[in-house]
Amino acid sequence: MNIIPVGVLGAGKYVPERILTNHDLEQMVDTNDEWIVSRTGIRERRLAAEEEATSDLALHASKIALEQAGITAEQLDLIIVATVTPDMYFPSTACMLQEKLGAKKAAAFDLSAACSGFIYGLANASNFIATGIYKHVLVVGAECLSRITDYTDRNTCILFGDGAGAVVLGEVPEGRGFKSFELGADGSGGELLHVRGGGSLVPSSVESVEARQHYIYMAGSEVFKFAVRIMGNAAEEALRKAGMDKSEIDLLVPHQANKRIIQSALSRLELSEDKCMVNLDRYGNMSAASIPVALAEAVEEGRLNEGDRVVLVGFGGGLTWGATVLVW
Repeated sequence: MNIIPVGVLGAGKYVPERILTNHDLEQMVDTNDEWIVSRTGIRERRLAAEEEATSDLALHASKIALEQAGITAEQLDLIIVATVTPDMYFPSTACMLQEKLGAKKAAAFDLSAACSGFIYGLANASNFIATGIYKHVLVVGAECLSRITDYTDRNTCILFGDGAGAVVLGEVPEGRGFKSFELGADGSGGELLHVRGGGSLVPSSVESVEARQHYIYMAGSEVFKFAVRIMGNAAEEALRKAGMDKSEIDLLVPHQANKRIIQSALSRLELSEDKCMVNLDRYGNMSAASIPVALAEAVEEGRLNEGDRVVLVGFGGGLTWGATVLVW
């Protein structure tokens, strides 16, 4: 079979207008700006407006990605939305986005791999194109984490924000595009990061709401230790599969969870900070949206040139992880 080279044709991002600063959080829980910045690197995050749902954030980002790619929504063959905060259980957020975009030809589905979701989505989409099944695929990472964040929990409410990033994938010239993917999961760590209520295990009830089981729970220190280990491991394995050395990386686009986790990855990969895309100080952790928003900002800021070797890497609940090497 002739394998078609697949890469990014266009990228877009959207973050809501409302800003929640560390000083705002000081009025809500027992915390302070210095404590938050020193431990996470986060200074502010964006919150969706009351009338905004995940599909609305995805729509804004997708329109920009389509415009950059120079194609219309009608030319899309498939839409994949990576999210843990869908508009509703079903229909999928991808189907809602398809309707809002007018992408009448596109198949559509959601993908759930938490903060690794965007990388999982890229792997799925690139295979559809590489094998000739589809020509253009829209991959979106979009989240309204503010809807599942407990703003009485000082340990988690400081971390999360809302946003969306989108890319259009398609055929690129030989030598460019995705060179490898490394995906993984460890279900034994599922209890470390989850929303317990609302599914078939713990159906929504007065009791589940009163027990605050519909909000994010995270065992912070255990997740931190996992993340520090897996970010470097996943990136190195993706590089090995691509036949590249870490010295060849032009830009690292990591999941934006914590500045110390990112610094650990930089140390492991022997990269200087100027070769890393960091925006968590402005947006916090946006789960599946974090990597595509950072990638879109790298494009906006002119930090990506043709032929640059880019590593995208993330980790998330599940536990899951993913990395990819991309020649821009």
